[in-house]
Amino acid sequence: MDKKNIADNSSQKPNVNWKSLLWTIALLLILNSLVFPYLFKPKIIPTTYSAFISKVDSGLVKQVNIDGNKVYFTTPNGEVDRKGNPIDAIFQTGRMSDANLVDRLLEAESPNENCKIEFSETIPRENSPILNFLLFWVLPGAIFFFIWRNAMRSMRGKLGGNYMSFGQNKEKIYAEDEIKTTFADVAGQEEAKESLNEIVDFLHNPKKYTEIGATLPKGVLLVGPPGTGKTLIARAVAGETKVPFFALSGSEFVQMFVGMGAAKVRDLFSQANKKAPCIIFIDEIDAIGKRRDGITTNDEREQTLNQLLTEMDGFNGQKGVVILAATNRPESLDKALLRPGRFDRRVQMELPDLEGRKAILQVHLKKIQHDEIDLDLIARATSGASGAELANIVNEAALRAVRNNRNSVITNDLEESIETVIAGAKRKGKVISDEEKRIIAYHEIGHALVAAMQTHSAPVHKITIIPRTSGALGYTMQIDESERNLFSKEDLENRIATLTGGRAAEEVIFNKVTTGASNDIEQATKLARAMVTRYGMSEEFDMVALETINNPYLSSDTSLSCSPETAARIDDVVLSIVKKAHEKAKKIIRENENKMHELSEYLIKKETITGEEFMNILKNKTT
Repeated sequence: MDKKNIADNSSQKPNVNWKSLLWTIALLLILNSLVFPYLFKPKIIPTTYSAFISKVDSGLVKQVNIDGNKVYFTTPNGEVDRKGNPIDAIFQTGRMSDANLVDRLLEAESPNENCKIEFSETIPRENSPILNFLLFWVLPGAIFFFIWRNAMRSMRGKLGGNYMSFGQNKEKIYAEDEIKTTFADVAGQEEAKESLNEIVDFLHNPKKYTEIGATLPKGVLLVGPPGTGKTLIARAVAGETKVPFFALSGSEFVQMFVGMGAAKVRDLFSQANKKAPCIIFIDEIDAIGKRRDGITTNDEREQTLNQLLTEMDGFNGQKGVVILAATNRPESLDKALLRPGRFDRRVQMELPDLEGRKAILQVHLKKIQHDEIDLDLIARATSGASGAELANIVNEAALRAVRNNRNSVITNDLEESIETVIAGAKRKGKVISDEEKRIIAYHEIGHALVAAMQTHSAPVHKITIIPRTSGALGYTMQIDESERNLFSKEDLENRIATLTGGRAAEEVIFNKVTTGASNDIEQATKLARAMVTRYGMSEEFDMVALETINNPYLSSDTSLSCSPETAARIDDVVLSIVKKAHEKAKKIIRENENKMHELSEYLIKKETITGEEFMNILKNKTT
């Protein structure tokens, strides 16, 4: 150990645990006041007053002490201690109204040397007022305080946050120059940027709008699926306007005690008015803005919502305080919150289209080293992906490039990262028997063959039988040549036939079925049901809406709005659609069985083949 460390160690002061020390002192005081006196107090024998008088008259009493309403006296009991001194027995009795007691004690005989009873009366002694105050007020108060503080700490740890801080917000406040995000960092949401750019211009040039009598929209509600950039675009608005930015979540207003959430709302708007012009961003506003009804009540949430409505009515739009709120559950919000004058404008943040995905990929690719990337291919392969998912795909591609000891990302890295996000990473250590590998190969070629032999089907891009961590033992990837927004009945029937192609191949080639088609069956059933209940593509039900989506942004959960008899008829129609597609798939495979064998053997050999290789073999081209 060097001298510096020795000096540092010697200069350190011991860490005194004041909490334990105070508890120890309090415990000793309690023991000293209540316990110790009784431990060392001699044994006292209770007796009657008549027995006391009898012993006095018999000359057996040595000492008498009158203490208030009690009389203590001692008599010899014939025992001696280790030193040979006699041990006296101590008795206690109650004091009676005996006017002759003193005379009786003076006249009585005693075992004492002078044959006289020694008697006295205790004079009540008052403790110091300071000592009484410390013992009876300060000590209990200190004990109660420590117990209460520990209980509050324990409760705070279980409930999270300092819930006893009434009206104190935990929002993040960013100064004008802290936020570097601008509209240039937001891609694929051009319509949303155009709508919000008016607010930016108002905060920069308010006179241009106030001269004509226009006021700044008080609130803007950002609505869209998760990952579409609602929080990002809110930060971009603050970065463009260069004004203070208050950011917090709707759940931060929900508190344990009624009234605390409303106090937090008042405190938030009070701070915002002081820093105007500024922007308030409330993420997940549905946590406090849920629709009020008579079925369920939540006093705390409703009071918080009422306070928010009041505050939004109370401030003037010309001050420059703008509220941005984000939610992916707009259907659950209270109507009073959505009316003009509160949230004047609703901005839809939808999943990006083909050009939007290209723009988002370009934004994220600027942050990493990369070679020339086929953006069109990657954008088409990620149909339905959000901005956050695209950012994750680019990051996965960069990580893959590092794993492969390369300094830049290539197109293949992005393709592999798409597969990782969709189906999981490769399970290189999973052992699959030759028989199972053969079944998987025919299953995947069945999907690809049925898709290729139909019109209006997306081209096959890749086929693999390498297991993935998602549980998939193989998969067939199809990529549309362009962005599609409308699908005909024939398109959907072809897609269902493609989904049943794997099971059809197992039946035709091996004359048996396996569990490998479970996900295909689920997807085919959902698609066929949607054709009947939502798209009006069945002759029996025509254009009747039989099913509604409960939450279009968070899930695909649906609920039927029909009678049980109609639901049973729906099941029959769905079954007929799937059966028809299944028979079509089996017919295609029987007609192309030779190609089926050739393609499957090639896939077993290579494990992964491209769509180009697949089509070359299918069309008898040399590979």
